[in-house]
Amino acid sequence: MKIEKATQEDHQVLTEITKKSKAFWGYSAEQMTIWSDTLTISEEYIETHFVYKLIQENQVIGYYSYYFENEKTIKLDNLFLLPEFIGKGIGNQLMTDFSHRIKEIPTIEKVLLDADPNAEKFYQKFGFTTIGQLETATKNRFLPIMERNL
Repeated sequence: MKIEKATQEDHQVLTEITKKSKAFWGYSAEQMTIWSDTLTISEEYIETHFVYKLIQENQVIGYYSYYFENEKTIKLDNLFLLPEFIGKGIGNQLMTDFSHRIKEIPTIEKVLLDADPNAEKFYQKFGFTTIGQLETATKNRFLPIMERNL
């Protein structure tokens, strides 16, 4: 497996991974349709964010993306795997790569993310703590807001 910078040509495969990964958690088809635009990775998104794809045997199986909130804070915006790779330790490889990459940026003091509720425990394993909740457009649904100080 290797991790490399995504290109704009990857936008469709990254969108497919995002949608399949999100659906893995049992969200309804109706909910997935509502979220379709939010879960779409555009060519422009790849151009304006830091996006890294995970490749196994010439197939993109996952990715992560981030951006700078400010000079001291990075926002981990996405981390998704194809469903058949969830729960097999491969997400750990993405998080490890992300962690190594941002440690090379001397001004960064913390990382923020808005987690899917199903992924909160995953991020806790990497030292993230829940500091709040983000209300979503879906009634009575909140995303954990998490942070990790470096």
